[in-house]
Amino acid sequence: MKLLKAVLTLSLLFSFVFGEKIKDISSIVGVRSNQIFGYGVVGGLNGTGDSSTKFTKQFLSNFLKNTNLKIDPKDIKSKNVAAVIVTATLPPFAREGDKIDVTVSSIGDAKSLQGGVLLITPLIGVDGKIYALAQGPITMGGFNTKGGKKQKHFTTTVKVLKGATVERAVVWDLYRQKEATLSLKRSDFKLAINVQKTINSVFKQNVAIAIDPRTIKLKKPANLSMPEFLAKVQELNVKVPYEPVIVIDEKTGTVIAGSSIMVEPTVIVYGDFTIKIDKKTSVLELTSDLQKVKATPQDVIAILENLRASNAITAKIVVN
Repeated sequence: MKLLKAVLTLSLLFSFVFGEKIKDISSIVGVRSNQIFGYGVVGGLNGTGDSSTKFTKQFLSNFLKNTNLKIDPKDIKSKNVAAVIVTATLPPFAREGDKIDVTVSSIGDAKSLQGGVLLITPLIGVDGKIYALAQGPITMGGFNTKGGKKQKHFTTTVKVLKGATVERAVVWDLYRQKEATLSLKRSDFKLAINVQKTINSVFKQNVAIAIDPRTIKLKKPANLSMPEFLAKVQELNVKVPYEPVIVIDEKTGTVIAGSSIMVEPTVIVYGDFTIKIDKKTSVLELTSDLQKVKATPQDVIAILENLRASNAITAKIVVN
């Protein structure tokens, strides 16, 4: 435990002194991925598909109708097909012909999609336009080994690796832009000013201005193109103010916190136990005491969140 604390303290000190690259603490507004989705059919299942429900029958009938094959939904009795929803992430600057992974999830009562093939499925964006076409064999691993026991993968949500082909690019003419906007991943006035000063000092002119705790407006120098300018900006190191954070793993009850994060004197009454804190103590010591009285991970999370709400703890709490 002492070694872990030392490593955490050293890591925080290193981050504060040497800073982090701007690309690691911010994103460029407009340069983002987009979610696309579609409804399709998986065929070739070994009797593990949807049962003879009206939903799947009608879905498959409509699908076949698009291939000029008209079949009455009442005549469809196969359990070798399953209705699915297909989702994917369209990366920024994706171009026609690029291949992307897709996730296929059953929306009927299929028992398994293993061994199936996803039939051609248009993937649309929120604007209703088709951005990719998905098709291909289902990809699934074998078994997970956990605690000496074999555990099957979840077989109704699967992958088709490189299963979609981009048909429409999301075009953004970055080269002709004269201005851009950085969006910080956390809201912090001091950090925003640090980013502004760092950029302006490197380019020796006022090309950056912080307009709020998260947003920095950029204006490219005349001698650089926008891609060149942004590439240089993203590689700059900036001092990042230390933000105390408590990370809690809800499943295992693991709590990670810096040794400098303290709890103010207070009294905790929760369920069947009462803990009185007479003097400042660390979060790790408090967590240890809670575990001694057999508090569950959910109890620890609830107590820490209420301590933060009462300002007894000033650190940010992240629950995984």
